[in-house]
Amino acid sequence: MHLITKNKMKIKYIGYITIFFLTILSLSNVNSNALKIDKKVYAGSKDAKVTVKVFSSLTCPYCADFHKNVFIKLKKEFIDSNYVRFEHHSFPLDLAALNAEKILRCVTDHKKRIALLDEIYEKQEEWASGNDINNINSKLSKIAKKYDLNDDRIKNCLINENLENEILEIRINGSKKYSIQSTPTIFINEKKYDGKHDYNLFKKEIEKQL
Repeated sequence: MHLITKNKMKIKYIGYITIFFLTILSLSNVNSNALKIDKKVYAGSKDAKVTVKVFSSLTCPYCADFHKNVFIKLKKEFIDSNYVRFEHHSFPLDLAALNAEKILRCVTDHKKRIALLDEIYEKQEEWASGNDINNINSKLSKIAKKYDLNDDRIKNCLINENLENEILEIRINGSKKYSIQSTPTIFINEKKYDGKHDYNLFKKEIEKQL
């Protein structure tokens, strides 16, 4: 688990917490119409019997571990056949994760959005390293260009305040409703999963709900 209170990510920005909370205070002034754009990251049918919610930060190595070791197999066996719906809920713990979430949500096609999420986690160690956010953004941009994004669109997404507010609102609401203390925090039909990131163990929990 990636504890919020013990976040040891390589990228730390003085003043980010201040900016974060100033953004929270500004949420009430955001045009409500701007929040109606579908920026969800999901796979599988909304009518699926089982819904898996994963609250994660894209720079969290434990989140990448769950995605690579559990989600990929879950998608092939249960999600693609519409037995399970997967929902990625953003819970960025640093600026790099926040920017990655912005770029992720700029992909309009949901299947390509999930494919980009796969690659972001697969190449996490490559793009999330370093102490220069511009360099990190550049690495993210190279990955994102495979998913119908160009330099102008990526740049516009990174400076889009409404999009940033949407992402932070997901984090705030998740914290309020689910009392998130670490990432990833995983729920199967609203019941918290505390088991290991082992596919066979996770699969058993899924099958109990089917």
